[in-house]
Amino acid sequence: MLLASSSLANAAEKPLMNCGPFLISSSNDGFAHINHTRPQSQKITFLKAADDFNNIKYQWMLPDPKIGRWLGLDYIKRDGKAILNVEVVRMNMDEPRQFWTYDCVRVK
Repeated sequence: MLLASSSLANAAEKPLMNCGPFLISSSNDGFAHINHTRPQSQKITFLKAADDFNNIKYQWMLPDPKIGRWLGLDYIKRDGKAILNVEVVRMNMDEPRQFWTYDCVRVK
């Protein structure tokens, strides 16, 4: 049953942006989905004025089953141009930082 409902959730997704290897989609649950996965948390900040979706920042925490670690993602859109910053959450401060930035392109 869980498989069926997760398939239904994926069917309701609408792809919006491609940012490197990450596909960002809208969904019916109020969260953006990243690569068809609902993030654990989502924070939205308008950078200039309320409801200005051309200047917005989304922050997500997402478990990555491929590497077994959490990813911190910051989607930043300024004046209509978007980037995605991705960082692997470190287990301790002695680990090297793993950080990537991707340009985002609207899915047509």
